Amino acid sequence: MRKFIGVDLGGTNVRVAVVTEFGDILEDVKAPSLSDQGPEIVLNNIIEMIDSLKLKEGVEGVGVGIPGPVDTENGYVTLATNIKDFAYFPVVKYLSERLNLPVYMDNDANVAGLAEALVGAGKGKRIVYYVTHSTGIGGALVVNGQVVSGNFGYAGEIANIVIDPSRPKINHLNPGAVENWASGDALIRIGKEKISEDITSAGDIFALYQKEDPIATEIINNMVVDFASVLSAIAHVVEPHVFVIGGGVSKSANLYLNRVIEVYNTLVHPGMRNTKFELAKLDEPGVVGAAMLCYSNKES
Repeated sequence: MRKFIGVDLGGTNVRVAVVTEFGDILEDVKAPSLSDQGPEIVLNNIIEMIDSLKLKEGVEGVGVGIPGPVDTENGYVTLATNIKDFAYFPVVKYLSERLNLPVYMDNDANVAGLAEALVGAGKGKRIVYYVTHSTGIGGALVVNGQVVSGNFGYAGEIANIVIDPSRPKINHLNPGAVENWASGDALIRIGKEKISEDITSAGDIFALYQKEDPIATEIINNMVVDFASVLSAIAHVVEPHVFVIGGGVSKSANLYLNRVIEVYNTLVHPGMRNTKFELAKLDEPGVVGAAMLCYSNKES
């Protein structure tokens, strides 16, 4: 049985685990990520966590999932928003020299997508597109069991895709960017504007929608069209064998996903209307996917 170490590094916590090639977690540890203290402290903390693992003997490599776009050829993030001073710090080189193991790194959404493609809802499919429908909207393209990260590490960063350029600019993203109109945060913002300041989650909107509240119904109807639009744009470029949908908003998928698929089918060519849509299956895609980076690269 082959074993790898997965590292799921976030702005608040870091999780380190020994994971099999089948995606089974054999052992794991979790600790504060110390993300405000600089890369050397953060990475030394990870090294100590790896050293504490009792089942680390015989692992073939270490995979790291990290927030932000990753230059996978040079082994660093090119933009770091919630982990201090990580931009362009040579993470892979630093870890591999100290651990004496191969180290691989990619964006956290990419590794989650890789996990779903290899051992989750997309298992057995050649082209898998993973979409996280959550606070924001992100994605990952996995082809033949490998993540396509792109030239600068931005492949799959679908948040900025424009679904309606006539809409107002909300933040740093393009006017009409899908994340600003179909994400969990977008639903909250629109709900506060149109319903009540008491709206605190996307779940509040869905609860009102179930009660046939007319404004909540309008908000969800618009989200359905916007989300279907970005999926159709993706499909016309990569035409995946399956879309895997994960993230917090997808917990309410029973209330909207079938309708998204219906709208999607009106936006794509007739021959594309049998695309499969699956909900994400894994409980821990971050740390499993990080470990799967080792498996994926060993198979290449």
